[in-house]
Amino acid sequence: MDRSAQRDCKNGRVIDARNSRRHSSPPQRPAVNDHTLVDAEADDVPAAEPTHVTGRRALAYLGLCLVLIGLNLRTVFSSFSAVLPEVAADAGLPGWAVVVLTTVPVTLLGVFAPLAPVLARRFGAERVLLGAMAVLTAGLLLRPAEIAGAGHLPVLFAGTAACGAGIALCNVLLPGLVKRDFPHRLGLMGGLYTTAICASAALGAGFTYPVFSATGQWTSALWFWAVPAAVVLLLFLPVAVRQRHGQHKAVRDGVNVWRSAVAWQVTIFMVLQAMMSFSVFAWLAPILRERGVDGGTAGLIVSVSIVLQMLGSLFAPALAARFRDQRVINTVVALMTGGGFALSIFGPLELIWVWTGLLGLGQGSLTAVALTMIMLRTRDGHTAAHLSGMMQGVGYGLGSTGTLLVGQLHQGTGSFAAAGLLFLAVGTLAAVFGHRAGRDRFIGG
Repeated sequence: MDRSAQRDCKNGRVIDARNSRRHSSPPQRPAVNDHTLVDAEADDVPAAEPTHVTGRRALAYLGLCLVLIGLNLRTVFSSFSAVLPEVAADAGLPGWAVVVLTTVPVTLLGVFAPLAPVLARRFGAERVLLGAMAVLTAGLLLRPAEIAGAGHLPVLFAGTAACGAGIALCNVLLPGLVKRDFPHRLGLMGGLYTTAICASAALGAGFTYPVFSATGQWTSALWFWAVPAAVVLLLFLPVAVRQRHGQHKAVRDGVNVWRSAVAWQVTIFMVLQAMMSFSVFAWLAPILRERGVDGGTAGLIVSVSIVLQMLGSLFAPALAARFRDQRVINTVVALMTGGGFALSIFGPLELIWVWTGLLGLGQGSLTAVALTMIMLRTRDGHTAAHLSGMMQGVGYGLGSTGTLLVGQLHQGTGSFAAAGLLFLAVGTLAAVFGHRAGRDRFIGG
């Protein structure tokens, strides 16, 4: 599973990579359940030690910190889109700047993610996670600031880039820490932190505009989200500082996923779903507002759509894992997502809750089954961890083109109609590659 999206709200199902390496005879088909995690430290030798805590109360405190970190990992995306018209008007943003600001954080998820295991090997996962939260907090504080004579644009760019880098590192390291420190509570902790990530997107969409309405300032609405990030940073500080860290090195085992046709089919399936997924975070609220929906209602609609993603992600992986062949479910949820996105643009406004509900259910299911393909198309956890890294780098790197294309099409045509046609095409392509990825085969034969 992709090391980033695997920690996403849309799916808490991951695979136990480190444990599988210790067995000489891997199972023919890995189990898919809520009690497994893909470990970002699967290649570490010797294996990293658990976080140093003493007693159940300290362990509960650590668990709370990890869940609260997850609660800060998606507000960057949904909060900006909730007040995008106000930001663009007040800061005088040109169209190209809006496109870049909605694209950069997603692109950086793929760019910085490969650095996380390297940094964790050198400094320790806890301290890197602390540093990532510090970068995220700094980015959230910097993003709405203004430079005399230069305006908001330079710091918007710098703050947004810092947020993307910090989130990328957190995305990779958080699930591995959950797995390593809570081996007997993986179902509970995995569910809590993935739900927290999902909730963060819904909170950003639902509360940013009300804060703007109360203060009259979009800067205050964006600065608001630096407060919970700073609180979590302070809470996690003593845990990270106390942690002992030994030197580790990396080993490379298993199939070369970059040379596997099956791995590329699964990865492209992931790219196409990421194009739609992050475009929803970035553009669904502006789409609704351009159609005449007021800011508060638009935020609420996006929040409900995100909550429905949780419902789709809850049931879709279990359904997919019941069969040896996932072609049908992959095709259906891809078409649901592309169709729901297009209907949110073209469909009758009176039924907008229906269209966005369809989009939410489809998107949550699509992301979840795309991630589940990692488990179902690999024979061992080590190969799954390497496929996860491939999908993360390629998936988020190319998946960010979705937000870029939507912005460029809107800038060029003056409406979101072309974007609706785009995602009909993207949804169709996702159905094609999902159909191919869903065939009962393994990477490496």
